[in-house]
Amino acid sequence: MDLHLQDKVAIVTGGTGGIGTAIVKAFLREGAKVAFSSTSQAKIDALIPTLDAAEGQVKGYVADMTKEEDIKNLVEAVKADFGSFDIVVPNAGYEGQAHPVQDMTLELFEKVYMLNTFAVMLTMKYTAPTLIEKQSGAIVVIASGAAYEPTAGNSAYVSSKYAVAGLTKCVAMELGPVGVHVNYICPGPVDTPMMLRIEKDFFPDLSHEEAMAVLAGAYAMDKRYAKPEEVADAVVYLASDVSAHTAGMGMHIDSKVAAAN
Repeated sequence: MDLHLQDKVAIVTGGTGGIGTAIVKAFLREGAKVAFSSTSQAKIDALIPTLDAAEGQVKGYVADMTKEEDIKNLVEAVKADFGSFDIVVPNAGYEGQAHPVQDMTLELFEKVYMLNTFAVMLTMKYTAPTLIEKQSGAIVVIASGAAYEPTAGNSAYVSSKYAVAGLTKCVAMELGPVGVHVNYICPGPVDTPMMLRIEKDFFPDLSHEEAMAVLAGAYAMDKRYAKPEEVADAVVYLASDVSAHTAGMGMHIDSKVAAAN
């Protein structure tokens, strides 16, 4: 299927993480141009040579997505370098730390919300005017299966993903009338370094295989974590014109059959 992404410009935040790198590669395979953010130039320099991209097809930018000025500067830099952009993928996220509510601190909560929720809002804030002017384009937010399923001891992360799901639905209603389709992806556990950190946080006495059996044991298909590439494939679909009549949807990537949410 031709997703009509040739020469489209996509902004991907957190492009050097496990899911982020897979998203960058997926857009490049479709012939799109990609501007991605990272927390360090060293990570950018390590990733670029592995992408097999054409000259001018991809560029990385150092940006702290917890700082509004960095987000604003990132968007302006992309417009200066690529002329404009068509697709926005707020992907950068943080798993936080597992604590029961009586041990939670405001500082820990704020740290999770700053990247998982506020950074998404600010990314939308500074990219929306360009998409509105073009009267076309897409925003695909990386949320989480946690946006639908609470977990004891993980209130900061889970509630931040509930919040980002609600935020995305509101923005979908705002931008839909001008031709911009806005959706979000809800992966379950994904086979990334972040997932290994979560395993150690919640199941310090279990092996990787034992933790995966707990977390993926209820899945209808393979009892495994999603692959980053499977998340990325969903992103490019929702970013394309093929899905232009889809708005405010949370696409689950976990093979878990659940009742209607």
